[in-house]
Amino acid sequence: MRHFITTFHIPISLSTPHTYISTAPFLPSRSPLSSMFSTWFTKSIKMQRGKLLSWPAPPLQWIGHTSAVTSICCSPNGYHVVTGSLDMTIRIWDVKTGATVSNPLKGHTDYVHSVAYSPHGWHIISGSADRTIRIWDAETGTAVGKPLEGHIDRVWSVAYSPNGQSIISGSADKTIRIWDAETGAAIGRPLEGHTMAVTCVAYSPNGLHIISGSADAVIRIWDAETSAAVGKPLEGHIDHVRCVAYSPNGQHIISGSSDRTIRTWDAETGC
Repeated sequence: MRHFITTFHIPISLSTPHTYISTAPFLPSRSPLSSMFSTWFTKSIKMQRGKLLSWPAPPLQWIGHTSAVTSICCSPNGYHVVTGSLDMTIRIWDVKTGATVSNPLKGHTDYVHSVAYSPHGWHIISGSADRTIRIWDAETGTAVGKPLEGHIDRVWSVAYSPNGQSIISGSADKTIRIWDAETGAAIGRPLEGHTMAVTCVAYSPNGLHIISGSADAVIRIWDAETSAAVGKPLEGHIDHVRCVAYSPNGQHIISGSSDRTIRTWDAETGC
């Protein structure tokens, strides 16, 4: 039914009878709807040639980037996917068809390392080796405001707060920065504590905490309001921490590392 509505939404919206009269003949012969319609409407229009046996499968590969894809994120409504690449562009894709939506988003002058959708899906953010974060209109693909500048080395990771009002970024300059999502202004001082590049950042589901993973092999928890470190660093990995995330209920933190392990932590105790 989803394939049917997606393919024939225009004639269906113009006139309900077209659902049966004009679209049924074009249904793949092996589809359940085709069998149903052929039983009900025995004198309908017939296709002489070119009729499909079944619905075509969605593309297995989405091709468009000219270099490695470094980051991927699904839109909140599930209709689109955004990707960042070493080709310095961001692309938006239609989930159902695999087709690109609009032209590539261009503006970064170096590798794009991280992309993310805002909670409401209206904006996309990207972090780059050019040391900047950019905000984009998710519908038009145009840049929103000026690049967010302040990091003195490449930006490895970006994320939105759950309420969409703040953006965080982790950088090879060993710091995390918090930005006002509307104005692009830096909020407070950089969060300092890691001794090597900050490779990944994330907000807790309630927006009260920030977690960061680093090439120094530790995870740190921060107070999102005061920017102060919360508790001791989470230690256990023996190589770079590459990715961090909270569980949906906020009770656990998970981390992935170059040491080939995934670890689960108690978000309250750090154990």
